[in-house]
Amino acid sequence: MSTDRLAGEAAPAPEEAAEPAQPDGTGTPDPGGPEGPAPAGPDPDPTPDDHSEPGDADAPSGADRNDAGATAAGRGEADAAEAPTAGAGAAHGGSADREPTPPAGQGASGGPKAGQDAGGTQTPGPAEASADAAPGAGAGTGASAAAGQGGPGGTGAPADRNDAGTAAAGRGEADDAEASAAGAGAHGEGSDREQVPAVPNDGAGGKGRRSAAAEALAAAVRAVESGERSAASFFNDAPARRPAAPAAPAAPATPVREQPRAAAPAVAPAPVRPPSVRPASGPGGEVPGSGDVREVLAAGGAPETLAGPVAETLGERAAEALREDPWQLLAVPGVRPEQADGFARSLLGPDCEPGDERRALALTGWLLERAALEGHTALESSTLRDALAKVSVPDPDEALRTAIAEGAVLVFQDALDAPPGARPQAADDEDAEQPVRVLLGLDRYALAEESLADALARLASTFVPPQGGAADGEAPTGGPGAPAWEGAAAAAPTASAAELIRTVAAHGLVAHSGGEAARAEPAALVAAARALGLRAYAAAHSEDGRRRLAAALSEAPGADPEASSADPEAASADPEAASADADAASAAVTVAGLLADAEGPGRDEEGALALDLLAVLDAPQLDVETAAMLVESLPDGARLVLSGDPGVLWSAGPGRVFADLVAARRCPQVVSRTPDPGPIGELVSGIGIGELNQVEAPGKEVVIVPVRDAGEAVHRTVQLVADSVPRAIGIPAEQTQVITPGHGGAAGTRALNAALKARLNPGPGRFGGFDPGDRVAYTPAPGRTVPGTVVSADTEGLRLDCAGAPVVVPRTEVGELVRHGWALTAHQAAGARWPAAVVVLPGDATAGLTRAWIYTAFSRGERHLSVVHGAEAALPRAVAEIPFKERTTRLRALLQAQVPAGSTG
Repeated sequence: MSTDRLAGEAAPAPEEAAEPAQPDGTGTPDPGGPEGPAPAGPDPDPTPDDHSEPGDADAPSGADRNDAGATAAGRGEADAAEAPTAGAGAAHGGSADREPTPPAGQGASGGPKAGQDAGGTQTPGPAEASADAAPGAGAGTGASAAAGQGGPGGTGAPADRNDAGTAAAGRGEADDAEASAAGAGAHGEGSDREQVPAVPNDGAGGKGRRSAAAEALAAAVRAVESGERSAASFFNDAPARRPAAPAAPAAPATPVREQPRAAAPAVAPAPVRPPSVRPASGPGGEVPGSGDVREVLAAGGAPETLAGPVAETLGERAAEALREDPWQLLAVPGVRPEQADGFARSLLGPDCEPGDERRALALTGWLLERAALEGHTALESSTLRDALAKVSVPDPDEALRTAIAEGAVLVFQDALDAPPGARPQAADDEDAEQPVRVLLGLDRYALAEESLADALARLASTFVPPQGGAADGEAPTGGPGAPAWEGAAAAAPTASAAELIRTVAAHGLVAHSGGEAARAEPAALVAAARALGLRAYAAAHSEDGRRRLAAALSEAPGADPEASSADPEAASADPEAASADADAASAAVTVAGLLADAEGPGRDEEGALALDLLAVLDAPQLDVETAAMLVESLPDGARLVLSGDPGVLWSAGPGRVFADLVAARRCPQVVSRTPDPGPIGELVSGIGIGELNQVEAPGKEVVIVPVRDAGEAVHRTVQLVADSVPRAIGIPAEQTQVITPGHGGAAGTRALNAALKARLNPGPGRFGGFDPGDRVAYTPAPGRTVPGTVVSADTEGLRLDCAGAPVVVPRTEVGELVRHGWALTAHQAAGARWPAAVVVLPGDATAGLTRAWIYTAFSRGERHLSVVHGAEAALPRAVAEIPFKERTTRLRALLQAQVPAGSTG
C-alpha cells in the first residue's frame, strides 16, 4: 500500500459549524419587521448526515444523506441554513449529501474540470505503491399534511386498526376516517399514545380556540414534563393486547414444490411505494389552479415558478388556502421559514405577527418533517420547543399546545430504561413511577411505526412451530416436521448457517446479523426451505444484491449444483440446468420488486404475499414505512428473517428498523461467525469494532493515497479510476465506483463527476446535461439509487440501461431523478458492491465522518480499495469514538410493549 500515514498524532476537535448567513446576509427575519419579503422558492438542500442529531450545533458539513431517499415530502429541497432538524442553525454546506436539482435542460456535469490539478508531484497509484505500509498505523482504539394546513378535518371516533387499515396507514394513505382517528389520538390496542382530542377544522389553517379537553391535555403534558405526575397516571386502564390471529392451517402431508417461474426479462426498477398522485395536467401541461395561485404568489412577492408545486401540494383550493394562511407555503418542498415569513408579510401587512397561531402550526410541522429527513420519527418535546425558539416563535410552549390541540402533532410517552446502578422496581410496588420521555411526532410516521410493531407481533403470535415427524401418514403441522428441519441444518455448509436454519425452524421472527460473507447463510436457509417444499424467497435492497443472492442460491446445498449451470449455452441445452437456474433466480428478489408485484410469488386471494418464508437481506436499509408495508404484506404464520450488517449506515428514510428490532430483544438473534475474507475484510471487520488496524495487502488490495487538499483529491481520484487501477489491478474504469461523503464541496459528487466525465466520456451534455455512455444514478423512488448508463434520448425522455433493464425517464423528470453516477455517496452505494472502490475523504468533510459511514464506504469494494486520504487524524478518531449519530424512534418501545419477552426462545 502507498501511504504516508493514515492515523497520526492526537486528533483535533471537529470544526465548529458556524451559523450561516441567509442569502440576504441576515438571519431569520422577524415577521412583520421592516425587511422586505424574502424570495420564496426551492433552494438546494445539503441535508445532514443520516445519523445526525436534531439541533446539533456542530453538525457535520460532510453529511451523507441520499437526497431523494431522505425527503419525507416527495423529493423537495430546503435551504442549507435550515438543515438542522431542530433549527439549531448548524452549517451544512460543503460536502453535504444533497445535490441541488438542476433546471430542465441543464446538466450536473457542466463547467470545467472541477478541482483538477494541472501538474504537481504525482502521488503513486497502486502500480507504484509500496506494500510495506498499511492503513491504521498508529490508530487509537476506543405526509403528512403540513402543520400549517391544520389538523385532519373533523373529529373521529377511535378506529380499530385491522390489517388492511394499518397497511394503508403505514403508507401514509389512510382514508379520511383513519386520518380523523389519527387526529384524535385513537390508534387501536396497545398504543402508548396520549389521547388527543381532535378539533374541527376547515383545513385552511386559520386560528382556532382550544376546547376544554385540549386544555386538559396540554396541562397533562406539562405535568409529565415537569415531573409532577407520571404519564401512566393519566391512563385508567392498561392497553389491551391485540388478539392473536388464528393459527396457520396445516400443511399437506406431502408438500408440493412450487413450480419455479421462468426467467423473466429484466424489468425497469419499481418504486418501493406508489408515487404520489399528481393532479392531471391541463392544457399546455399546467396543473389546474396554477393560474389563481400565480396571482397570489405575485401579490406576496414570491416567484411565479412556484405555482405548479403549490397547486400540486395544496390542491384545487391552493389559492384560497394561501390567502387565508400564507404560511401554508411551507408545505411546498424547498420553501424556507424566512421565505414564508416574507410572503406572509406582503399578504397580511400589519396583521403579520411572529406569534401568529398559523405560523406556529406551520413551523411545527415543518420542523418535524425536517426531523424525518434526519431519520427521526419523533422528537422530544424539549428539542422541538428549542427548535421553535430558534425560528423566532415567541412562545414555543403555547405553539406546541396549539399544535397538539389542533391535531397537527401527536403526543406519545415512552418508558425509559432505568439508569445504571438504579434499584430495580419491585413487582408489587405499584406506586413507583417509571421514568418516561414525552415525544411529539407526525401521524404519518407514528402510524408506520405502530403498524410495523403490530405486524411483527402478529407474525410472532400466529407462527406454529413444527411438530415431530408425521406418523401413520398424518400431516405434520406448520409445514415440514422438526426432523426434516434438523436434516436441512445438518446439511448446511457452515455452523452459522446450521444455527440459522434451526432457529428459523422454531420461530416466526428471527434477526440475523453478519458481514458480507454471512449473506450466504440466509441463502442457504432459503435453498433448504425450498427443498422442503416451502415457498421461500430472499429479498435484497438493490438489483446488485439480488444478483448476488441468486448466485448464492444456485450454489447453496439443496440447489443441485450439478443441474445448475452458469453457462447459458449449457443451460439452454440442458432443461434441468435451465430449470435450476430459473428456480434460483425466481427466489431472489428486490424489496421494491416484491412490493410492486413485479418479482416474487405474487399475492393470494386476501392480498398477502403467497409465501411461507421471507429472508430480507440489507435489513438496515429498510425505513419504517417500507418495512411496515413489507411486514403487513406477509400472511399469518409466515416466517420472517431480517438479516443485515449492523455496522453499515441506517436507512435513507426515517427510522432504524433493524437496530430497534435487535435492541428490543423480542426475537431470537443469530450472529454469524463467518468472517469476511482478505485484506479488505480484515480492515472492515476491525472498523466494525472501533479499531483501524494495519493489514497486509501483498496484492495491493488496499492502497492509501494521501492528498493535501480537495483539488488534489479530485485529481488523484481521476488518476486512480482512469489509469492506476486498470493498469495495476486489472479492473476497468466502468467497474470502479467512487464514494465520497456528500454531493457538495470541492470534492463532492458534483465536482468528482464533472472531472470523471471530462476524462472518461467527454461531451457537451446535449441531453439535459447527459451524453450517451455517461454513468448515471437513477432514483426511481426515495431511498433507492439504481446505477445505469445513458443510451440515448428522444421526445419521450432520457433512455437508460439499468443492469440490462431499459428505462425511459420523462424529460420533465430528468433533472429530478437522474444524476451522474461515477461518484456516489455511501448511502447511495449501500446494498451494492463493485470490483473496485475509491473512497475520497476530503479534509472539508471530516466533521461528518462516523464509524458507520467509513465501514459502509470501505466495504463496497470486492477486490480493491483505494482511499484518497485528506482527513488526517479525523479518520481514526471517527472509527474509535463516533460509531453513529442517534435517531429518535419509537419502534423499540412499541415492540417491547407488544411482543412477549418469551418470544426470543
